[in-house]
Amino acid sequence: MLVWDEFLKIVREEVGSQVVETWFKAVVFERWDSATSTVILKVPNQFVGNWIQDHYVNLLKIHLARLFNTKDIKVFFLCLGQQDIIPAIKEPEEQKEKRDNALVVTPQTGNALIKDKKAKEKSENSICSQYLFENFIVGPSNSLAHAASLAICENLGKVYNPLFIYGGTGLGKTHLLHAIGNNIKKRNVNTIIRYQTTDHFMNEFINCIRFDKSEQFRAKYQKIDILLLDDIQFLSNKEQTQESFFHIFNTLYEQQKQIVLSSDTFPKEITGFQARLKSRLEWGLVADIQIPDLETKIAILAKKAEMQSIALPDDVADFIASRVISNIRELEGALVRVGAFAALTGQPVTLDLARRVLLNLSEKKREGILLDNVLKIVARHYGVSANDIKAKKRQKDIAVIRQVTLYLMKKLTFFSLQAIGEFVGGRDHSTVIHAVERIESMSSQDITFAQKLKAIEQDILTS
Repeated sequence: MLVWDEFLKIVREEVGSQVVETWFKAVVFERWDSATSTVILKVPNQFVGNWIQDHYVNLLKIHLARLFNTKDIKVFFLCLGQQDIIPAIKEPEEQKEKRDNALVVTPQTGNALIKDKKAKEKSENSICSQYLFENFIVGPSNSLAHAASLAICENLGKVYNPLFIYGGTGLGKTHLLHAIGNNIKKRNVNTIIRYQTTDHFMNEFINCIRFDKSEQFRAKYQKIDILLLDDIQFLSNKEQTQESFFHIFNTLYEQQKQIVLSSDTFPKEITGFQARLKSRLEWGLVADIQIPDLETKIAILAKKAEMQSIALPDDVADFIASRVISNIRELEGALVRVGAFAALTGQPVTLDLARRVLLNLSEKKREGILLDNVLKIVARHYGVSANDIKAKKRQKDIAVIRQVTLYLMKKLTFFSLQAIGEFVGGRDHSTVIHAVERIESMSSQDITFAQKLKAIEQDILTS
């Protein structure tokens, strides 16, 4: 179908190839009814249909309407092997969260209207019911964050307050925040829970400033029992928003209300934050989530395959887990691609099929990592300049940072030892070999150093 091919081109430009390959390539254009302006799309399973409804309905409606030269369009999904047609009417999460915010600003009148909602309704509208502790796979990379999340549900506001969870993109931070909310809601439906992304928190605050409603904004957040704030690093350099959050934090903390925060960075390393706010972020427990090891990734795949009714042989799970090196979201995307391709072509999931569908997945990732990226990220983590690392300085601290840089360049890129040494100040290949050996030795003997090394590696892989 030429229209569908054109649509895929537009989506690839707008949201990237990964979205197209993971989700839209699993969709088959079934038919177009010009009389009712209706598009029927065939999806391999309910999971893919729900995901596209939740995240990409607007893309479908806007671009297909334009391509079919109509003002309005209806989109329906038909699952393979089923006769039931699912209307694409579920709101995207961003619109849903905006609609559900307790504070609504109307620019036309400049009035702020407080919705009269019960606490239970607030909780249900802000927490995703799919993210539970029961389907969170625990391994060495996330065991502390998981255990701490469970512990605070047992004793809100009394232990680990605030709980600060940090780690790279797609490793499960958001899952844990929602799991906490779901667990607490199950224990007591009257608990007032507010999950919010920092982006939405800031936008809401900005609107309130515009209409002189900042006190109402602060009062709304100070009345809750548990605050789950995702990606707090986005408050960086937002001084007014930080000031408001600081007072909200203090009020909740003094009342022993639970605060849970997530970030992609350790609190001390977040730039553009007030010192007093940074200090408060570390008052409770700081728990990290690292890239999962192979065994944990295989367990995650097995769980996801079970939830999505995909028959996943052990050798295929091992293959996918070994190819995806950066985060769990990519892991799930790879599984969906394999499962969707198998369903669409009527084939069983086999190792040969997975190899064809995921051709060059990990190699492409490594090819995309440049030496300059590694250098800049290491320099940022250690608070030195890239020129310091490249220079001939022999100070002990700079020498170790330089060796970390060489080690990560060797581990994460396809560049030769000679090319790596030449890039870092014109050094020879033997210097790189010595650096790799030294860093491997240090990380095996020093747990703190090994954790720091993992954090930098994770940053590089997810940047």
